[in-house]
Amino acid sequence: MICALTVALGATGVALAENADSAAPPAAPAAAVVAQKLGPLILIDPGHGGTNSGAPSIRPDLFEKHITLAMAETLRDELESMGFDVRLTRTQDIYLTLQERGRIANEMDADLFVSLHANASESHSHSGYETFILTPDAIDIDTRALRQQSGRVRNGVTPDTAALLDDIERSTTQLPAAKLAAAIQDNMRKLRGKAGDRGVRQDSMHVLLGATMPAILVEVGFIDHPIEGEELMDAELRSEIVHAIAQAIGTHSRVLAER
Repeated sequence: MICALTVALGATGVALAENADSAAPPAAPAAAVVAQKLGPLILIDPGHGGTNSGAPSIRPDLFEKHITLAMAETLRDELESMGFDVRLTRTQDIYLTLQERGRIANEMDADLFVSLHANASESHSHSGYETFILTPDAIDIDTRALRQQSGRVRNGVTPDTAALLDDIERSTTQLPAAKLAAAIQDNMRKLRGKAGDRGVRQDSMHVLLGATMPAILVEVGFIDHPIEGEELMDAELRSEIVHAIAQAIGTHSRVLAER
């Protein structure tokens, strides 16, 4: 199946792990946390993984988890070529909870969290791209349940003080996150056309709730759509989408410098 996946996704910017179908978790999901932070750090989160396959594509052997990992690896390489320090929440087909992903971001002291996803609909008729940020209610209310599980490590302060500082940081991240999300949508619109622009949206996206840095979730398109889904199987188009995202991050790198 690995060979079939490699052929289906194309050779450009794709490096599927040998254990792509393994559901076993790694020995230390956040092992990369021990690496010293070299400068402004971007954490890319390939959505889903392992037993959580995500949305089905137009092809029976490909799922969202495969597409997001392939694109995350390409995005990492391009951002590194631009001088950013970049890491991934997963580099294999493994399962991570949403809280683990946020905790990894906070333990790394990341400056930007980008979660990559692909969409699907029950009717298989929807298409388009969109970028999500959190709603104000998500910051004020929904994150409270995650404080103990995924908050930033703050040595020398009480848990209550740490939770308060987390809330303050989250409340200051939304404007830069919104600006970056708008820039990504603008670049995607130039690449893929106005008709597919589903806009910048606000929602209580669970994978973003624990992050204390600017955090966005990008839905690159509907992989179950008969036309768009087939387009997203093309390595060249995926590289162009990744380039659009990377250029938006580069243009708005002050989002990282201001932290």
